Amino acid sequence: MERHRANPTSRLLAEIPGVGPITATTMAITVDPNNFESGRHFAAWLGLTPREHSTGGKQRLGKISKAGNERLRQLLVVGATAVIRYARPGSRSASGWLLQLLERKPRKLAAVALANKMARIIWAMMARGEAYRRQPTAA
Repeated sequence: MERHRANPTSRLLAEIPGVGPITATTMAITVDPNNFESGRHFAAWLGLTPREHSTGGKQRLGKISKAGNERLRQLLVVGATAVIRYARPGSRSASGWLLQLLERKPRKLAAVALANKMARIIWAMMARGEAYRRQPTAA
C-alpha cells in the first residue's frame, strides 16, 4: 500500500472500476506506455485480443492469444470478473456496453472483453496522464 500511495500513476489507475491497488501498482511499475503505439497494441501484448483466422475478406476470430505477461493479464481478468459480479442496471460500475454484452455472451467471455477494454483505458491514462472519466451508467 505504501508503494501504491507513493506512486501518482498508481493512484490514478486505481480509479478505474476493477483496478485495485495491486493491479494499479503492478501496471505503473511494469508498463512503459511509450513502448506501444496504441491501446490495442498494449492489449495484444498482454494477450487479451483474439487470434485472427481470416481469409477472403471473411473475419474469423478465435480464442485469446495468451501471449505476453500472464500476471498482468490475470490481474485484469480477475478485476473484470469482480466488476461483472456486481453489474446491474443503475450500478456505478455497469455501463450500457457491459450490460448488453452480458445479455449476449457468457460471463467469462465478457470478463476477458472487459479486461481488454480496461487495458486500453490503462494505456490511454498512462500515455496521456489523464484522470479516469467515468462512462454514463445504463438506465
